[in-house]
Amino acid sequence: MRTIIEPFRIKSVEPLRKTTPGERVECLQRAGYNLFLIAADDILIDLLTDSGTSAMSTAQWAAMMRGDESYAGSASYFRLKDAVDDLTGFQHVIPTHQGRAAERILFSVLCKPGHVVPNNTHFDTTRANIEVTGAEARDLPLPESADTQSKLPFKGGMDVDALEQLIASHGKEHIPLIMLTVTNNSGGGQPVSMANIEAVSGVARRHGIPFYLDACRFAENAWFIRQNEEGYAEWTPKQIARKMFSLADGCTFSAKKDAFANIGGLLCTNDAALAQQEKDLLILTEGFPTYGGLAGRDLDAIAVGLQEILEPDYLEYRIASTGYLGRHIADHGVPIVEPPGGHAIYIDAGRMLPHIPRSQFPAQSLAVELYRHAGIRGVEIGSVMFGEHARNELLRLAIPRRVYTQSHIDYVVEAILEVNEHKRDLRGYEITQQPEFLRHFSCRFRPL
Repeated sequence: MRTIIEPFRIKSVEPLRKTTPGERVECLQRAGYNLFLIAADDILIDLLTDSGTSAMSTAQWAAMMRGDESYAGSASYFRLKDAVDDLTGFQHVIPTHQGRAAERILFSVLCKPGHVVPNNTHFDTTRANIEVTGAEARDLPLPESADTQSKLPFKGGMDVDALEQLIASHGKEHIPLIMLTVTNNSGGGQPVSMANIEAVSGVARRHGIPFYLDACRFAENAWFIRQNEEGYAEWTPKQIARKMFSLADGCTFSAKKDAFANIGGLLCTNDAALAQQEKDLLILTEGFPTYGGLAGRDLDAIAVGLQEILEPDYLEYRIASTGYLGRHIADHGVPIVEPPGGHAIYIDAGRMLPHIPRSQFPAQSLAVELYRHAGIRGVEIGSVMFGEHARNELLRLAIPRRVYTQSHIDYVVEAILEVNEHKRDLRGYEITQQPEFLRHFSCRFRPL
């Protein structure tokens, strides 16, 4: 059979509320044309993020019922630790309430003014958590990733030559860690090859610099390696994931992505002294090291999700579903970051709307119009989110795991193609109100 079906059946449903274009215009005006500020009840198809928006399985819900809410030494923690140990092999596993909390603790301990932290591409909260310490977040993407239309299978990796040059120019003592994000969210959701992970790991170990994975979407990255990298076709996703983690000294992880959980994160390391410092800081803001700001039931849900995410049938469906959306709009003239990634499709709004200059935020304009036209919420990944660090003006459509059906995706395809037909009518925006950090969350706009 050629048709790849959802490897699950639906047991509970949640109603969607339809709105009229006029109602959506009013919502946009009240929110200052910032889709983060629109109530979820006013969204029809929500593709703002795949973080924390997954549908949990019956096995996860069942596991939650045995959640141990003990303050210290919870049985739920040890079930989670066993699952993480089996997958990653890291010696110290520290739960946090989500991935950005793990980042904050890690960078607070390791980074200080004068430091530089390289990454293939830092996501917004990662960059902010580094910069708030006084350190610099440096992006070192592969040169070929600059062409959004090239269909190379592994465009998400790090430029290893640039990494060597950075170490030579700044000195290894000024680089507290090297981080690699898999998959590369800010770079169009593109995967990182095992060869690139090995190369970056080799540089780090040769210079004695800790190497960390930002492993939010490790399972999706493992599937791309299995499908597209020579020598891994017979490996299971779990075997590939284990090899990825074996090349690192630690990781940060948002369980809200590739663990099907609605909340939670992990900070892992093999350094006992560092782990103790991190636990000391964790207690101040997150909680005791065996719960880390999470309920015991959340720990159990993550433990089960880490096993389910690596099922080949699920990963095949997940990547095929995302690719279906990407191919159907790209083949009808909508420019996307090629090839389609795992968790999202990124429309190249700068290329789609060349009449709107970067200073007027073409991806934000496209996001607003897609909501006004069809009630679909996406997110700008461009100059609003990254300011001067933006390489492209992208609209990300992130697909929640196990939430939407094929007909929902077909509706999204139809809506995008209809917007594409009147794209010349779209206009730019200017920011009228913005905070100091992470302005895309709460800034306000007005149309020009």
